[in-house]
Amino acid sequence: MKRLLCIVALLGMSCFGMNLMAQQTPSSTPSTPAQSTTPNSTTSSQTSATTPGESARSFEGKITKSGDEYVLQDSATSTSYKLDDQSKAKEYEGKNVKVMATMDPSNNTLHVVDITPSKNR
Repeated sequence: MKRLLCIVALLGMSCFGMNLMAQQTPSSTPSTPAQSTTPNSTTSSQTSATTPGESARSFEGKITKSGDEYVLQDSATSTSYKLDDQSKAKEYEGKNVKVMATMDPSNNTLHVVDITPSKNR
């Protein structure tokens, strides 16, 4: 009987330990607390915070040129974001796009993951 109780206790502790490990193991898309943003149904769609190692979020606006650099102009918030991937941005100059990116708030730069044409015109 003691042996059975020991086995059951050991299994229970193993399951508990595995649960703790699963919660502490970093995933391929780290989650961070959400940043408070003003919702806008037409252009700006921001879904997570802006810290290093964050997951990409969606930004919508128009690709324009500011000096020698391409930027994303969000007309809803009147914000311009620098784009770190100028070659991808060049393809969409003057067009409304959806940019999947992480943002560096210290210099308002988007680290581009993907740019696609926007369905909102």
